[in-house]
Amino acid sequence: MSVERLHERYVLLRATNPAGPLPEMRPGQFAQLRADLAPNTFLRRPISINFVDVTANEVWFLIQTVGEGSRSFARLQTGDMLNAVLPLGNGFTLPATSAERVLLVGGGVGTAPLLYMGSQMLAMGCRPTFLLGARSKGDLLQMEAFQRLGDVFVTTEDGTAGERGFVTQHSVLRERQFDRISTCGPKPMMVAVARFAKSAGIACEVSLENMMACGVGACLCCVEDTQEGHVCVCKEGPVFNMEDLKWQI
Repeated sequence: MSVERLHERYVLLRATNPAGPLPEMRPGQFAQLRADLAPNTFLRRPISINFVDVTANEVWFLIQTVGEGSRSFARLQTGDMLNAVLPLGNGFTLPATSAERVLLVGGGVGTAPLLYMGSQMLAMGCRPTFLLGARSKGDLLQMEAFQRLGDVFVTTEDGTAGERGFVTQHSVLRERQFDRISTCGPKPMMVAVARFAKSAGIACEVSLENMMACGVGACLCCVEDTQEGHVCVCKEGPVFNMEDLKWQI
C-alpha cells in the first residue's frame, strides 16, 4: 500500500492484494476500512472506492481526515497493511450506449467515486462531463486525473477557481443538454442537484452518505426513508434513483 497526502485534510491510499487479483468493483460501491491505528475506534469506516487500476491490481481510497478513525489512516506508512471489506453496496448505473450524455456532479470528498465512474464511462466510449464544487481552489482534488477523462467544470464558493457559487448555479447546466446526472457529496448539494434534474426532466442518481457501521444491513444505523419504506443505505444503496427518495423534490 502507498500513502499520499493530497491536502492537509485529505489523504489518498492506494492498496493492493498480494494474495491475488482484487475482486471486481463497480463505480459507487464502497469499502469498510478498519482503523487499526486508532485503538478507541471500534467500528470500521465506510470509504468510497475512488479508482480501480486493474493493471496495477490497485484500489484507491480518497479519505477526508475529520475524526479519530479517519485521521488514523493518514498515519499509515507506505508498505503497511490495510484491513478492508469490499466491495459493498450498489453502484451507479453506467450509460446504456456511448451516445448517452452523462453529467457527474461532485462536492468536496464526494467527488471520489466519480473518478472511477468517469474512467468506466470512457472505457466504453462515453466521454463524461464533470461538474465539481468546493469551498476554495485548494479543496479541488485530483483535477489532473479528472481532466484526462472528460470535460471538467468547476465552482468554488469563494470564486478562487471556476465560477463563483454552487454547482447548481454553473452555466454548463444552461449551455449543455444531458440525459442523466450522477451525483455524490453533501446532502444539501445533492438535494439541489436532484431538484434541478427533476425540473429539467433528467434522470438522476444520488449516492447517500448516511452514517454506516456494519456495511451489510445488520445494524440499522444507516436507514433511509424511501417510497418503498425504510431501507439500509449500505445494502440497498448507497446509490439511489432520486425518484425513490422522499426528498420533497
